[in-house]
Amino acid sequence: MTIEQTSDRARAERYQPGEIEARWQARWEADGIDRVRDHVEGRPNRYHLTMFPYTSGDLHVGHWWAMAPSDTLARFFRMRGYNVLFPMGFDAFGLPAENAAIKGGIHPKDWTDANVIRMRRQLRSMGASFDWGREVISSHPEYYRWTQWWFVQMFKRGLAYKKAAPANWCPSCNTTLANEQVKDGRCERCDTLVEQRFMAQWFFRITDYAEELLDNEALDWPDHVKVMQRNWIGRSEGAEASFALEQPASDGTTEIRVFTTRPDTLHGVTFMVLAPEHPLVPLLTTPAQAKAVQDYQENAARATEIERLATDREKVGVFTGSYCINRLTGDRVPIWIADYVLATYGTGAVMAVPAHDERDFAFAGRYGLPIKVVIAPPDWDRQPLAEAWTEPGTLVGSKQFDGMPSTEAKRAIAAHLEQQGWGGPKVQYRLRDWLISRQRYWGAPIPIVTCPDHGEVAVPEDQLPVELPYDVEFRPTGQSPLALSPKFVATTCPQCGKPAERETDTMDTFMCSSWYFMRYADPHNEVTPVDRDAAEAWLPVAQYTGGSEHATMHLLYARFFYKVARDLGLVPGDEPFTRYFAQGQILGPDGRRMSKSRGNVVAPDDQVQKWGADCFRAYLMFLGPWDQGGPYDVDGIVGVSRWLNRTWTVAVDPPARAADAAGARALRHTVHATLKKVGEDYEAKRFNTAIAALMELTNELQRLRDAGTADGNAWDEAVRTLALMLAPACPHIAEELWSRMGGAGSVHQQSWPAFDPALVVRDTVTLVVQVNGKVRGRVDVPAGADEAAARAAALADPRLGEALAGINVQRAIYVPGRLLNFVAR
Repeated sequence: MTIEQTSDRARAERYQPGEIEARWQARWEADGIDRVRDHVEGRPNRYHLTMFPYTSGDLHVGHWWAMAPSDTLARFFRMRGYNVLFPMGFDAFGLPAENAAIKGGIHPKDWTDANVIRMRRQLRSMGASFDWGREVISSHPEYYRWTQWWFVQMFKRGLAYKKAAPANWCPSCNTTLANEQVKDGRCERCDTLVEQRFMAQWFFRITDYAEELLDNEALDWPDHVKVMQRNWIGRSEGAEASFALEQPASDGTTEIRVFTTRPDTLHGVTFMVLAPEHPLVPLLTTPAQAKAVQDYQENAARATEIERLATDREKVGVFTGSYCINRLTGDRVPIWIADYVLATYGTGAVMAVPAHDERDFAFAGRYGLPIKVVIAPPDWDRQPLAEAWTEPGTLVGSKQFDGMPSTEAKRAIAAHLEQQGWGGPKVQYRLRDWLISRQRYWGAPIPIVTCPDHGEVAVPEDQLPVELPYDVEFRPTGQSPLALSPKFVATTCPQCGKPAERETDTMDTFMCSSWYFMRYADPHNEVTPVDRDAAEAWLPVAQYTGGSEHATMHLLYARFFYKVARDLGLVPGDEPFTRYFAQGQILGPDGRRMSKSRGNVVAPDDQVQKWGADCFRAYLMFLGPWDQGGPYDVDGIVGVSRWLNRTWTVAVDPPARAADAAGARALRHTVHATLKKVGEDYEAKRFNTAIAALMELTNELQRLRDAGTADGNAWDEAVRTLALMLAPACPHIAEELWSRMGGAGSVHQQSWPAFDPALVVRDTVTLVVQVNGKVRGRVDVPAGADEAAARAAALADPRLGEALAGINVQRAIYVPGRLLNFVAR
């Protein structure tokens, strides 16, 4: 059936997105068009993924901004011949559920389950090609069974451990926070000032993989995300050095070890600083200093880590009364405590060299501590320094190393420490082990049992999941709500069968999102989190999309998990995401971040109801470059709506058919040039320019329609190609038009059309003709015409004859394909 034959019955019809979109969504679901098999003959696998949403209750514009272009990309590659997996699920555990439940008087599970239903409906309204048969919900026992399995594997491999350590504590949320969840000293969830508390915590040894995680240069990721990760990991080369305690501590400790990036200054150490929380502090503090030390420790506990490390904060401390010995010099070194040293970084101890460190210089000046120069500044007259000398120089006062350049001395002194058994070269990282304990209810329980005889024992894998009890008091009390449930706590030891107690902390919700992409490959497996064959079929993810604010949390944790999974033999390769694209942020109409308090939130449901999902999708993609984002213009969507209505009109109400070889070739050129550009733009994620090109093609078709006639075959080809190009971005209208054209099957099961390179290049080009810089007309010349041919065509064109008559041409300025300017007297 030709498009002309559909015209009469369609001429009076109007574009009605609401009816069209609901009908096709139901049809796609019934036909299972988006269900993906692990292997399809002749179609290579390609895994596309966008970050799954937290179950907040409503999709916001940011979700659409992330997901609609991701769906467009997945659809495009499916048309390119790939077997594309594009799954969806829900990140459903976390503190917001508890806070909302407390405020609304509803159980966190009920609140979350209701939100999942609502958000699933909203996601379906998007018309995205998600394979809902692979859906995962992280709060369901069939999912967190495997989250617990991952913990058990970490525990078995020595990667999970429990220790008493300072923790970031949010007094409002009544829970610990990972370092990554503290922003400018405040809880990222509720903006409350974070405190420090010393408590038993579970950690993962992510630092065991620090060197591998640092090696991210080869990843096809945005450079700024890779730099953020490298800076967060923070590799430092230096040396570890041992200082002997003058008197052994009561627990038998005989030394303090420090890490330094400046082993060349070791001979200049004049005092030692311990973190206030360092376990040696109470053992080394003399009775005379006990009160001062205790008061200082209490004050330090009230300061956040950000405050303690602030460069503009005055550095104060307290002397413990004890000394250590610098093994290189034999000097007696006083041991102080100061809160600018953190127990969680390095060894929790810092050697102080005031002559060559600005912070140490200020501290020494405040407390009258010695300042010993060991790196001589140029022309140093051996007078006291006015400020710390931190640049390279020549060693002095450093015994056998005197006269050595400081850069060379770093290596030499580190080697000497190693020879003497006092330390040696070492690499240290800013990255710390991942704190995963949370004192709250709505999270996956940590699968550990504490036995009086056997200590901490992992729950056997065949007894997983350890399920969350429903009837638990989940209001914040400062301890885990699970601890208030005797029925949950009381159990037996898996090893001896004697009475024991369950761990009552739950896991950081980043645990759930650190492996969910693996589960999508094999979501119904009841034997293992992912079968090796399924992993080989789909992993690693070919294209991952999401915000770069996750660079030092989710993206880093996911890389860590994947490397552990590799070491367990579960997955191929070393990295989880071959390509990662960080979209920008969509802002409110006022140019600020959308917020209910600002009254600038744009509700997607309202936009879809008013304009349709295709229009809303296309407008978001047309808004600007996807990696930049920008403000949502409530009036700008009108233009996109008009474009889709024009697209509808040219497709269902074509012009009269008339053979026109020249017009056909011109139209085919426009179509194939557009096809080339749109395909390139889709692949490069330049969705805004792809939409713009489709708009230009529609305008050209509208111009031909308004003229009354067009070559029938060329017109049919153009409109069919337009529907195919439109399909990834605006799937509903494309499907409807394809169906009306009599297309076989779904438009989304068609191949992406190939452009003809010969038709992309125009036979002729139009030159602007000027005289002394003033436009006098235009002339068509063969593509590739040289200056002589262009001049001849202009002079011979009767339309330009009057303008060029009688002029005395001195020279011509020729820009091939664009301009011919005659310079004349």
